[in-house]
Amino acid sequence: MENMAEEEVLPLEKEEVEVAHVQVPTPAPDSAGTPAPAPDSALDSAPTLASAPAPAPALAQAPAVSPSLASAPEEAKSKRHISIQRQLADLEKLVFVTEGDFDSASSLNSDNLDAGNRQACPLCPKEKFRACNSHKLRRHLQNLHWKVSVEFEGYRMCICHLPCRPVKPNIIGEQISSKMGAHYHCIICSATITRRTDMLGHVRRHMNKGETKSSYIAASTVKSPNEILKEADTDVQVCPNYSIPQKTDSYFNPKMKLNRQLIFCTLAALTEERKPLECLDAFGATGIMGLQWAKHLGNAVKVTINDLNENSVTLIQENCHLNKLKVVVDSKEKEKSDDFLEEGEKNLGNIKVTKMDANVLMHLRSFDFIHLDPFGTSVNYLDSAFRNIRNLGIVSVTSTDISSLYAKAQHVARRHYGCNIVRTEYYKELAARIVVAAVARAAARCNKGIEVLFAVALEHFVLVVVRVLRGPTSADETAKKIQYLIHCQWCEERIFQKDGNMVEENPYRQLPCNCHGSMPGKTAIELGPLWSSSLFNTGFLKRMLFESLHHGLDDIQTLIKTLIFESECTPQSQFSVHGPSHLNKQEENGVFIKTTDDTTTDNYVAQGKRKSNEMINNLGKKQKTDVSAEHPPFYYNIHRHSIKGMNMPKLKKFLCYLSQAGFRVSRTHFDPMGVRTDAPLTQFKSILLKYSTPTYTGGQSEGHVQSACEDTVTDGVEMSMNDKAEASGCRRW
Repeated sequence: MENMAEEEVLPLEKEEVEVAHVQVPTPAPDSAGTPAPAPDSALDSAPTLASAPAPAPALAQAPAVSPSLASAPEEAKSKRHISIQRQLADLEKLVFVTEGDFDSASSLNSDNLDAGNRQACPLCPKEKFRACNSHKLRRHLQNLHWKVSVEFEGYRMCICHLPCRPVKPNIIGEQISSKMGAHYHCIICSATITRRTDMLGHVRRHMNKGETKSSYIAASTVKSPNEILKEADTDVQVCPNYSIPQKTDSYFNPKMKLNRQLIFCTLAALTEERKPLECLDAFGATGIMGLQWAKHLGNAVKVTINDLNENSVTLIQENCHLNKLKVVVDSKEKEKSDDFLEEGEKNLGNIKVTKMDANVLMHLRSFDFIHLDPFGTSVNYLDSAFRNIRNLGIVSVTSTDISSLYAKAQHVARRHYGCNIVRTEYYKELAARIVVAAVARAAARCNKGIEVLFAVALEHFVLVVVRVLRGPTSADETAKKIQYLIHCQWCEERIFQKDGNMVEENPYRQLPCNCHGSMPGKTAIELGPLWSSSLFNTGFLKRMLFESLHHGLDDIQTLIKTLIFESECTPQSQFSVHGPSHLNKQEENGVFIKTTDDTTTDNYVAQGKRKSNEMINNLGKKQKTDVSAEHPPFYYNIHRHSIKGMNMPKLKKFLCYLSQAGFRVSRTHFDPMGVRTDAPLTQFKSILLKYSTPTYTGGQSEGHVQSACEDTVTDGVEMSMNDKAEASGCRRW
């Protein structure tokens, strides 16, 4: 047995692998009976190895640090997992290091003499992979661990099957089984990722942030300090891994800066109507949004930041002191709040920080402005938000469950929103109308109506901002605007279903296209229920533009201008900001801004009171006259309806061609290549064909080609529609 033990240590001596620069002596058979527990780091065990008579502790603690990394002086303080290696040979050497874990006393038995040459896998538990011969183990390490590894700066992060990450137990019958899954250990941070594709994206995000230095340190030994970020002249302290919701209590997403600025401009425009306003940030996290409200709007707002997590509440209070804002708890100023201020400085405002469920808080108190931004869908909080919201108040809803709203998970959209949805070319506006319909139903249940101020659907969130109108009449008018949409799955024409008590035999005949008559089978589908009215209020958007200019928010000015063009359905070249003479205006940089809304209750004399019957009737008449002025629903993608073998005109020129033909037209923020117009799809395609040029002109001039296209436009429209239908059908199926 002594000779066998010497053969096991020989590979370590040839490679001159030392743990904490201490020579490992040959183990004795009687000294390896009980393995010692592994210490926290190799450096802490160096004096123990030098003074201990038995070498068993040195062998037991070796798996904590890989042999290829333990001798590096610059990485001596870091503790990497044994699954992170440079070469396959380094991974194979771990087999001999982990030999000190098994009981040498049991190896003296006669039954286990033949098992002396069998080794266990260092990255698999014994119940998953039993000890085997060296050639089988080498093949196991190469095929199962090394080939599926992730490479980063010369290191390989191999897949690990050890019980490193907690797994929820599964109850099967009367037995509880806890299945341990395979995972990767990140060389940069302390994260464990289950899938290889997720690990590749995780490492790529580290590289995009400039984090390329390996700093794998155990979370229990070293606690990373909080980082201070700055946004819109507001300092905010964030926790480590602040951009990963699963890793931190207080989630902070830098990509939502556009969302926060839109909400700030909304609140700033509301403060011009009445002040002070009771504002609520129902899901504070780091408190960045409420801090911006209180710091830039001052005494015009009374901010309440709420969060259910205790760590988040503590972080919000620290961020308030960081920005020289007083914290109010239970209507009393927090003690020693002035100790955080320097001499000669004053508090910029007061913020009330609460720790309770958002539904409970909104049931207990009334607010003028409520912002809901939960992680995912917000349908669970809409009823509470509309229960105590004041008249003419504003509710803003941010939904980040884009997988269901963008028709990637249709069953989730049916469960959360009660809506049938498919993937279309206008899927982003479809998502916005789904959220508005859910908000409208929640408001109607509380005998309140809504007016949509604006709805934005970008890459990673959907933002809807509505104004609350109290009264059953407003609730009834709002409920009438929730309708079903008939969508042709062949040519993607769409129209809202007409209201009526009579049941039609074939409701798909309401579509302007002729696909239901020329093609067999069911060519259309009903989507919804959806919001069928306008998504924008031009007057309020212009006031938001003025507030963005006033507060120096340059990032969202382009987006707000696009929303104004889209709300009026006017090309940018023909856009006019001059309104009627009876409206009050403000001028900023040559742009006239309306200070009252077009169709809502901003001009009411009695704020916060119920409207009289005369005012309700006038409002209804005004809304009926403004129906024709609303922007047309949905849009067309110019590339989606392109013609094979033809070069399309530029988007700006195509907008001019549609406008010259007598149609309302504008661009849309939902799609950079989208065109919002009231032209039918047939006219849209005919104009697109008229001003498109063939890919190969054959030496003809452009003028001759266009004249030839004009002569044959009537004959080519039907052919192009058939070709496009075949092409779209091939792409879809």
